[in-house]
Amino acid sequence: MTASWIAYWYFSALTVLPWTRPLPVRRRLQITTIGLTVCAAILWTAWNVRTEIRYSAPLALILIGYYLSGLFFTRPTERFESWLLAWDRRLLGDPTTRFAHWPRPWLAFLDIIYMGCFLLVPAGVVALVVSGHETLIDRYWTMVTGAELGAFLPLAIVQARPPWAIEREPALADRAIHRAASRFVRELTIGANTFPSGHAAGSLAVAFAILGALPIVGLVFLALALCICLACVVGRYHFVMDVVAGVGLALAIWIVVSLV
Repeated sequence: MTASWIAYWYFSALTVLPWTRPLPVRRRLQITTIGLTVCAAILWTAWNVRTEIRYSAPLALILIGYYLSGLFFTRPTERFESWLLAWDRRLLGDPTTRFAHWPRPWLAFLDIIYMGCFLLVPAGVVALVVSGHETLIDRYWTMVTGAELGAFLPLAIVQARPPWAIEREPALADRAIHRAASRFVRELTIGANTFPSGHAAGSLAVAFAILGALPIVGLVFLALALCICLACVVGRYHFVMDVVAGVGLALAIWIVVSLV
């Protein structure tokens, strides 16, 4: 599977990059050890495991790749973080009050769809299998894995804190759901900002990957992906430029895969 080789080179890069970054030796060894272990597992899986397992393995690789990238975060790259903040203020004014008057049900929906973003990835596989398009699963994982890992890799080079870690709590009409979503983000994510946004790039890649074979289902996934992109900014989980870069990454991968 092409997705496995994308993951292989991603984790191979992560075994080298820690030694070029100002990280504690213990963390360098940790990243390198995990990276080498995953690379070995990818090679073993490619030649020894049944096709059904290989088709589901990329999801585990994406999750491992995400959390492993978080080990690179030590402190924000000040100029980069300031650039992200400046664009948000230029486009939104005060981001923490910009969406204060949006309808409560809409805000609740955005937070819920943001929390459930990870469900889109396996849902896309299920849609292809149920509709009899198993032959497209390799292409699907190529696009989704490329988008997700492509969003995580820059964290090894340039780093920023997410908006929720910098700004005051946003003034939103739906407090209860947003509070639950914020707790979800604080406790289950790496606490660092990914540029491009993995949420934006990954969800759009899912939609693009099934759009040709399943136009109606693909449009539903595309609508959900666009809502996730919006939720990233409204809930202050990502900067605007994170989402713009995520959209660009997903589109670029879609074009490349379609041309090959």
